Amino acid sequence: MDVAVVGATGDVGRQICTQLVERRVLPPTSRLQLVGRPDGRSATATHGLAADLVDAYDEHAPLLDVALDPADVVADVVVVAAGRTAGTQPGESVDRSGLARDNARVFATYADALARHGSGREVVVVVSNPVELGVALLGDALGRHRVIGMGAWLDTLRFRREVAASIGVRRHRVGGFAVGQHGDDLVPLWSTVRIAGLDPAERRAEVGRVRGPRTLATYDDEIAAAKHALSTAAVQDLAGAFRLVDTWPPDVRLAARPWMTQQSGAKTAAGTASATIDLIETVLDGRDTVVAGQVLLDGEVALAGQPVHGVLGVPVVLGPEGWTQVLLPALADDEHERLAAVARRIAAGVAPWTDVVEVEEPEGAVR
Repeated sequence: MDVAVVGATGDVGRQICTQLVERRVLPPTSRLQLVGRPDGRSATATHGLAADLVDAYDEHAPLLDVALDPADVVADVVVVAAGRTAGTQPGESVDRSGLARDNARVFATYADALARHGSGREVVVVVSNPVELGVALLGDALGRHRVIGMGAWLDTLRFRREVAASIGVRRHRVGGFAVGQHGDDLVPLWSTVRIAGLDPAERRAEVGRVRGPRTLATYDDEIAAAKHALSTAAVQDLAGAFRLVDTWPPDVRLAARPWMTQQSGAKTAAGTASATIDLIETVLDGRDTVVAGQVLLDGEVALAGQPVHGVLGVPVVLGPEGWTQVLLPALADDEHERLAAVARRIAAGVAPWTDVVEVEEPEGAVR
């Protein structure tokens, strides 16, 4: 089984490539394709990354291949981690419309190339933001069941970790999902939280204790207030700002901690790469597993009495041929209301870019 990483020399792409090799996800007989651009620094850096990985992991590294033309990208799993990322300057907000404007052509370019030259069976994991736009464009070109966005799985892992920390257990003992849009419009599904070793009554008591009497009706205001408090605290004491995050409920920490990490300049590349590896391993393993991901729905979910025809982060069954079914359980009223609103906002954000996106041919591309 082969994996291609588009944007291999970016912060996240490099982490994905390194973790794939270091964690021995691919055997030496498989191929890891490092995909860059034919122009500028990317072309030379991609070759350099391949050499560096061999130096570090020669005993168990897979076959390494460099591709600088989208038409040459062929693999069982294609990870799209190319394009512009959110800024890391303190106080800088995430401009999703700006990311969409800059990255829509990247998504469209590789969607077109894979549709023309791919195997017709590859599963695509979208990492670049806005992940929902990437899923929309690639899913439309390749078939919606073969494309999944990583964002909801990363949010889910973060949610489980924050709940686990509040309860005092390890993350692997906590189940539950965070869905919706990757970013501030995520939807933590408290109703899905399960804790291994606790019966339903004990679980309800623990969830009630760590969540408190709050609902998602105030979640947007809580996130905005948290960001404001962190921006103020970080000016004088960055470590103190991270300590402040620890004082909040798990779902507020879920949104605030990665935002503070990004603001610190450290970025979130390691966590993003690790969540991506989870999805890659699931596809390569050959067994169906329940994960969360952004997918292109065609009526599988109904919210506010209307079927959703568009991208939304939901729990799905993922396997070697992509995702096969949605497993969104019955939701609490506040979860249903927020998820319906998020679905509408995603649709509005994606719409301007999904009608006609001009594909930009990279310099030196051969058709």
